[in-house]
Amino acid sequence: MSGADDFRESFFEECEELLEAMHDGFDQLSEGADDVETMNAVFRAVHSIKGGAGAFGFSELVAFAHDFETALDQVRSGKREADEELLELFRQCGDNLSDLVALARDHGDTPCDGSGALRDRLTEAIGADAVAKAQAEPDFEPVLLDLGIDAPAAAAERHYLIRFEASPGLFATGNDPVALFRTLAKLGDLRVTADLAAVPPLASLDPVACAISWQLSLETADSEAQLREVFEFVEGDCVLDLAEQASGAAAPEEPVALDAPAEMTLPSLASLISDADEAGADSGAAESPEDGAEVDDTAGADPNPARKAAEQAKPAGTIRVHLDKIDKLINLVGELVIKEAMLSQSVAGLAQAKDSDVTVGLESLKQLAGEIQEGVMAIRAQPVKPMFQRMARIVREAGSATGKRVRLVTIGEDTEVDKTVIERLVDPLTHMIRNAIDHGLESGEARAAAGKSPEGTVTLTAAHRSGRVMIDVADDGGGINREKVRALAIERGLIGESDTLSSAEIDNLLFLPGFSSKDEVSELSGRGVGLDVVRSEIHNLGGRVSIQSDPGEGTTFSISLPLTLAVLEGMVIRVADQTMVVPISAIQETLQPKTATIDVIGAGTRVLQNRSGLVPIIDLGGFFGFRAPPDRLDDQVLLLIETYSNQRFALIVDEIQDQRQVVIKSLETNYQQVGGVAAATILGDGRIALIIDPDRIIRDSGPIGASDMSFQLAV
Repeated sequence: MSGADDFRESFFEECEELLEAMHDGFDQLSEGADDVETMNAVFRAVHSIKGGAGAFGFSELVAFAHDFETALDQVRSGKREADEELLELFRQCGDNLSDLVALARDHGDTPCDGSGALRDRLTEAIGADAVAKAQAEPDFEPVLLDLGIDAPAAAAERHYLIRFEASPGLFATGNDPVALFRTLAKLGDLRVTADLAAVPPLASLDPVACAISWQLSLETADSEAQLREVFEFVEGDCVLDLAEQASGAAAPEEPVALDAPAEMTLPSLASLISDADEAGADSGAAESPEDGAEVDDTAGADPNPARKAAEQAKPAGTIRVHLDKIDKLINLVGELVIKEAMLSQSVAGLAQAKDSDVTVGLESLKQLAGEIQEGVMAIRAQPVKPMFQRMARIVREAGSATGKRVRLVTIGEDTEVDKTVIERLVDPLTHMIRNAIDHGLESGEARAAAGKSPEGTVTLTAAHRSGRVMIDVADDGGGINREKVRALAIERGLIGESDTLSSAEIDNLLFLPGFSSKDEVSELSGRGVGLDVVRSEIHNLGGRVSIQSDPGEGTTFSISLPLTLAVLEGMVIRVADQTMVVPISAIQETLQPKTATIDVIGAGTRVLQNRSGLVPIIDLGGFFGFRAPPDRLDDQVLLLIETYSNQRFALIVDEIQDQRQVVIKSLETNYQQVGGVAAATILGDGRIALIIDPDRIIRDSGPIGASDMSFQLAV
């Protein structure tokens, strides 16, 4: 990747952070925060995106961001109040800005369909005069801070005097006063004088604090607002006094010119130290203690008490790493765990190895490998907050499409999930939120008649529970109309009229392909595509989805997901001398079969009697063709399995060997897809073990799998 490509990639990564900060600001404003800093943070985010886009020539993005920040500036300057209507417009502009950033990243300088209409609405909201004034300003040009200044000075029309002092926070954020002055030099004729009066002797010099202040004289045609933009990113980290002087006013004495960086005469550190020492010697000679005099115990104390606080407030360092490098590291750590297990198993077979130094060392190695594995997995973990922010836009768009007032509430935004899981979870969550708004929430009139607030609420919750990630999508609507769902299922031949279904079984009908309870086709639903896609996507992530609904109170969809897709908690089993792994999340119960609990129905189909009724039995060895199904099950073990579609069946296995975490290896990447197999792993003895896919097994088990749904509903 070239240097230009690196900068481009860094720009779009920074845009993600800026857009997140912008949406955070809008959330705070909608919750009643009216402080100026919140609006300033939003403005700075949009302004920074515009600046970076200008450097890369994304004119469409620059044009829209310019109009957007003009409107934001009207609010932050107090000329326009950010009422609910304007804030909603700002949110839509923020969504459009996100679209423009995505288009620029994927397709270059590409216009967005909604930009024109939103710019017209911004003009209407803040007034045509404000927009015309902003458009009359000089076209935006990216500011490139380099070591040389090639831009010619602007024609001198105004004279400004500027006093600048830097606080420790300015340097902690990587800013440099000289870089700011060079930017000013591009705007006109700049002269700088450094004030060294406050520089202390070297012995008491605070390396964090800046004792130098600067007096600047600038002649330029630019306005005061344009000059203040140069210092915008150091607001709060400096003292800035800027005033326009009458034409011909005297400039500061002994100026330091910045028009030739190669011959810059700003004082060097050596000269500062020398001058400061001389000044300290002259002024401090009379104050120095005489021989034998007591010395104040506090003399060695930190002369700047704020330094310690500034150091503590310094943000933690971060580094951007390409995801491919993290994936490679995870694979290597997985191999390390496998090799450690193989070595442990080999040493365990040695008679002299018990309680030896080798065994102790291997235990330490095992613990260390586990800690490394957890640490590397944590690198991929990302908070769900950005995904929740994307869902906020889905809520606004779905509410607008259905004519319903909807409020989104998010809980647990800091919950961390594997980045791959987050990316693949966006589409299922989008389906579920649209379904909640279109099907779950009533109209404003119906809600008012039921004694509810006219504004519906959709709640997104994320949390860690029992080593998994739980994400709930809840609405406070009318709940599932089970009578209607049952009638539609009978009409479409999914169940029989005489079938007796529980409330949970009726709810699960919503996950069947092609099922829709919407009478008419809309922009959001009614085409029979939705929840079956959700169930399939969640299953592919190794997760499960369930429904809980209370009539008149609302519906909650609960998603259970693994923390990572690289490691699986599984049960190691043996079937006909073959070692396999069953995902522990699918196993409900293990039991020893008894003749009294097993019946034969139909054409030799065996079923298990348990608390939930009759459950079909599938021989895992027979399914894969390892052996013929056993006549007697006295020596076998039954695993009671529940699939992602809430179907239950029992697997016949020969033996349960262990329960452990295994490193997942994709079969499709290394070989090809195999029916009934989700992936593979390498065990401690070096053998390859297949990780079974319970859902594929029940679907591919012939008559049992094909008829299982209707069979389960009928019993």
